[in-house]
Amino acid sequence: MEKLTANDPETKSPDIKAENLAALRALFPELATEGPDGVAVNLDVLKQLVGDQTVTDAEEKYGLNWHGKRRARQLALTPSTGTLRPCPEDSVDWDTTQNLMIEGDNLEVLKLLQKSYAGKVKLIYIDPPYNTGKDFVYPDNFQDNIKNYLELTGQTGEGGKKLSSNTEASGRFHTDWLNMMYPRLKLARNLLREDGVIFISIDDSEQANLRKCGDEVFGEENFVANVVWQKKYSVSNDDPGIAAMHDHILIWRKSDAFGRGLLPRTDEHNARYANPDNDPRGNWTSGEYVSGKSKEERPTLWFPIRHPKTGKEVWPEEHAVWRYSEEKHIEMEREGRLYWGPSQSYERPRLKRYLSEVQQGIVPATWWTFNDAGHNDEAQKETAALVGRKVFSTPKPVRLLQRMLTIGAPEPDALVVDFFAGSGTTGHAVTAQNAADGGKRKYILVQLPEPLDPENNEQKTAAEFCVALGKPRTIAELTKERLRRAGKKIREENPLFAGDLGFRVFKLASSNIRAWEPDRDKLAETLEASIEHLKTDRTEQDILFELLLKLGLDLCVPMEQRSIAGKTVHSIGAGALVTCLDTAIGRSEAEPLALGLLAWLKELNTAGDSTIVFRDSAFADDVAKTNVSKILEQHGIAAKNIRSL
Repeated sequence: MEKLTANDPETKSPDIKAENLAALRALFPELATEGPDGVAVNLDVLKQLVGDQTVTDAEEKYGLNWHGKRRARQLALTPSTGTLRPCPEDSVDWDTTQNLMIEGDNLEVLKLLQKSYAGKVKLIYIDPPYNTGKDFVYPDNFQDNIKNYLELTGQTGEGGKKLSSNTEASGRFHTDWLNMMYPRLKLARNLLREDGVIFISIDDSEQANLRKCGDEVFGEENFVANVVWQKKYSVSNDDPGIAAMHDHILIWRKSDAFGRGLLPRTDEHNARYANPDNDPRGNWTSGEYVSGKSKEERPTLWFPIRHPKTGKEVWPEEHAVWRYSEEKHIEMEREGRLYWGPSQSYERPRLKRYLSEVQQGIVPATWWTFNDAGHNDEAQKETAALVGRKVFSTPKPVRLLQRMLTIGAPEPDALVVDFFAGSGTTGHAVTAQNAADGGKRKYILVQLPEPLDPENNEQKTAAEFCVALGKPRTIAELTKERLRRAGKKIREENPLFAGDLGFRVFKLASSNIRAWEPDRDKLAETLEASIEHLKTDRTEQDILFELLLKLGLDLCVPMEQRSIAGKTVHSIGAGALVTCLDTAIGRSEAEPLALGLLAWLKELNTAGDSTIVFRDSAFADDVAKTNVSKILEQHGIAAKNIRSL
């Protein structure tokens, strides 16, 4: 039975750097060489393989560079040693929901989600800090970001570190922002499906830098559009400059497999169609029957047709031709698809275009007016209507997000992610869209539990609201409350909607597995403490969900629980993972426990191999541990799939 420790790769998030190196070695084994920290890539060999001119480390090269970019890239590749602790008490419909709301530093959370959700997300929307000099930019710690996160949010130390805004006076205005964004975008790309897409809101402060940064991460060829959203409906008279009326929404796809959805046709679009002649094919409008080509270019389309009223021959205009050949024209005439005007008064015919035959949707454009997609004031009123007061300064309207869902995630079962969740508009929009079209889209939201300062005028109202709820004064608490109230409102407005309006809450924390940190001065005590290397303040459920993350299982995967030989056993994903985390397994209990596990697995009829995990310290001795392992192996469970914690 193999024992998992804090240093085992399986107890950490994916080591993306190691995976990239393995992929290169699989393609080009000769690239591998010895470096100061183990296996490295030989740059000279790479140049020979692909040609000197295609590999460069020159100082002068095209692209966006800034101080700390190399470190930011490393930060994305560094595995996380954290975990996500379940919080059923903060959740809604814990047992049935497929939605997630995660409190934590989004960089660490993105790392932790890699094994379970890589290549599964259809749409990512983020509304990151705009870097205006007033908003907070995440101060990542390269050495220990979990410790850094706990200190920043006041979960350790003396009330936490002070969070400060990123001002131009710092001398690293754009640098700090890019160092924050770059590793998060690198990790976000891994989550997207091949036909996935990311939408990012930004203003003019960092739009140009974000465009270059995104082009590098996703590929310039995968840039889809720069949408301009009219976020205001009026200009402030006291604006000292040229008033900003818009935000940008930059869009990249994962690959050319992405296909955008169409926007729904409106009454305005359909108003031009009518049926004055009671045509059995329904409403229609008319269009030109001539083409812009000349008769020299298309001589077969230059011919006379006969006017049905006057009997005269009618020709195209001098520098034009008919849209169809003479044979096709006869067919169109026979089907009654030509319109000669009221009382047949037109000199040349027009072509009937039927509403039933047009594309049932509108191609999205890059200009989104507030009439089409809402505005900031509308968004503030939406949140105020839910929570009773203005607690967010610039939330996004639900209509804006629903427009993105229509374009980027039209599939009814798409997974949507927002790792700068803020007010929770994305979660609200996903459930609202599901209620509107009967979809089953799911969301994963991530929000830092950033402390709210009651002494800060901009945060005072939000802080007071949290106090009134009896909750900690953090932005994440506002996010959760907005989701609760939005779900309730959607249920009231759509009583027949039976979809998912709940969410599971998880909180970022250090791993449940103790790291081996020997104290040379107290070696005996250290060894004794390491016998139980699972943290004593953690629950069985905490450990269970860390296993899900580390083994790459969905955090909403179906779970069953059963008592076998007096021990609580969990089956996750119809037997893909089976755990017994009981604290005591004696010799006499080993055989009935193992046989009971096997009987349950047979009953579950699991597709593929099952992984079985026990608490290592639970076994009374090595005999009990060996008996369980041998019985399981004798009945077809591979030794590598029998693990202990």
